[in-house]
Amino acid sequence: MAGILFWALVALATVTSLATAWALGANSNSPPFAPAIGANAISTMRAAFLVGILAALGALAQGGAISETVGAGLINGVQITSLAATAGLLTATSFMVVGVYTGYPVPAAFATTGAMVGVGLSLGGDPAINTYRRIATFWVLVPPVSGGLAYLTATLLRRDDIPETLSIPLLAAVVGSIVANVQLSIIPSSSGVEQNSVASFVARLIETPTLAGIDPLLVLVTIAVAALSFQVMRRRTQNSAEGGIRTFLVVLGSVVAFSSGGSQVGLATGPLENLYGTELGLPGIVLLALGATGILAGAWMGAPKLLQATSREYAQLGVRRSIAALVPGFIIAQLAIALGIPISFNNIIISGVIGGGLAGGSAGVSRRKIGVTLTFWVITLVSSIAVGFGLYKLFAAVLGG
Repeated sequence: MAGILFWALVALATVTSLATAWALGANSNSPPFAPAIGANAISTMRAAFLVGILAALGALAQGGAISETVGAGLINGVQITSLAATAGLLTATSFMVVGVYTGYPVPAAFATTGAMVGVGLSLGGDPAINTYRRIATFWVLVPPVSGGLAYLTATLLRRDDIPETLSIPLLAAVVGSIVANVQLSIIPSSSGVEQNSVASFVARLIETPTLAGIDPLLVLVTIAVAALSFQVMRRRTQNSAEGGIRTFLVVLGSVVAFSSGGSQVGLATGPLENLYGTELGLPGIVLLALGATGILAGAWMGAPKLLQATSREYAQLGVRRSIAALVPGFIIAQLAIALGIPISFNNIIISGVIGGGLAGGSAGVSRRKIGVTLTFWVITLVSSIAVGFGLYKLFAAVLGG
């Protein structure tokens, strides 16, 4: 009977994880392409197709760090059991479902983090104070950093003395330099680590002495990629400023969707880290593939409707303000992945929209709406801890686990 119960819990936890990944694919990964649709740079169905593919690839290539943090880094002294994983996933998914049906802003990262802390404490684990401090610091810094970057970006795009044939290529160069240094599991590494970047891979092909601890060849590769990105986008904007902006919106949407998959998949797969890795003895790529499959299905099945709705909102914002909101989204998402910190894309994008709006003299978002959003973020985090704690206690009492 114990064996049957264990495999029933494995099946339930897996299905719940897939459902969570599906919801993330349908909702959290869609906004990056909305500006491109609003500018008529790409059709809704083609955007939904690309969102699914890119987010799934991002989940496979970059999702490991976030998944490990959610699954093992939020609590000390205990391992997340299959029953605890089920309770955590059901708690987080329930909060997200309530958010969808009520229209209240419930961030998936807050709900999942709170739920896993709750079930971990219910198991008898100790709070991972250092991890909480690191995550809380990052979350608190996201609004001012995202808003500040968006403000600077929007200011650059609004300057009359800087034409779009220069401002757009400059932003493309920044994005290109970051892409060159993004750590991916699909790039081979000679140092034995699981991930490597394009710049690091090329730099290691030729042995060069470091200068002040920095590989000069890595810097040169980064500069070369940035220069290539600048030149390609400059030619595109010189041929047609409007066409160049549309191209950049598609490229920017692609890299943000990829980053979104890498940063969000761990919210669905993290609770199963111990179950799949330790109890079932499966490699980490299997769990990431599970999450990537759910995200892919969610994007293809649920994204078109959301893309049509959000594209109208971004069309009202305008292409410059949309770009200003997405550039920080890409930068902050990649930083969060590098640090293994679960994040809310809504937090980043809303902050970016506000910052971009301030560059034009008005944020376009009421103080009341900002206050309500922040309040529900806090409520989500605190209440998900309590619900996760109580739900696991209930499961354990009923099922004896």
